Amino acid sequence: MDRLILLSFDVEEFDVPEEYGQPLDERTKFKVSAEGLDHVLELLDRLNIRATFFTTAYFAIHHPSKLLEIAKKHEVASHGFYHASFCVEDLARSKKALEEILNQEVAGFRMARLQPVEDHEIQRAGYQYNSSMNPTYLPGRYNNFSKPRLPYHSGKLLNIPVSVTPVIRCPLFWLSFKNLPLPLYKLASRLTLNCDAYLNLYFHPWEFTNIRGYQLPGYIKKRSGQPMLDRLENYLKWMQPFGTFATFSEFQQSLDPRNLFR
Repeated sequence: MDRLILLSFDVEEFDVPEEYGQPLDERTKFKVSAEGLDHVLELLDRLNIRATFFTTAYFAIHHPSKLLEIAKKHEVASHGFYHASFCVEDLARSKKALEEILNQEVAGFRMARLQPVEDHEIQRAGYQYNSSMNPTYLPGRYNNFSKPRLPYHSGKLLNIPVSVTPVIRCPLFWLSFKNLPLPLYKLASRLTLNCDAYLNLYFHPWEFTNIRGYQLPGYIKKRSGQPMLDRLENYLKWMQPFGTFATFSEFQQSLDPRNLFR
């Protein structure tokens, strides 16, 4: 199998400051994410890179034209109905809302903040794949050291964990990209790609907006806006020779169930 790079963005209401005691109005939540989304789409278009956008139905309902623009080149998957709240019924509700806007099937799901959701509930809602698990330890969020590091089936549902390095399971998600020295992050990416033959990386559009004025820890608002956009461009250009950028659905279709990772 060719080495595949699964680049994804969680498109959601910008509600991170509310976790740290700073309430925001709905207009601001949408504005910050939409502005960053425009920057991301322009960069991907310029580099001719395709990605998967896990989008909340609430954001999509308020920005249907933006969702249709994304779907012309990229994959749209579900990120739940709302970002700040969840009930099991939201699995089917978000899928239905996105499909009504796009007039096409939505195959994938990622839970907000990568919180646990029962696989059978995701499958029952009609999804084909799930990318809601980071197989590492993050204090206050999750401890998934005992979970599979590589793709696996649960019934008919394909689980695609977020990428972590072999053995020590150093996470390669947005926070490590933002805070690690870029040469070290690149080295970890190459090591993991060579070992696993794929990378599953995710970011948020709001990271590519200037959020330094909000009440957030330094490790979250560090390099926000243009510095983060420049950093991502540097990284994506560097990665292009080492693998093919693909959507999650393309990755799913490339896997022969008889030869799944173990």
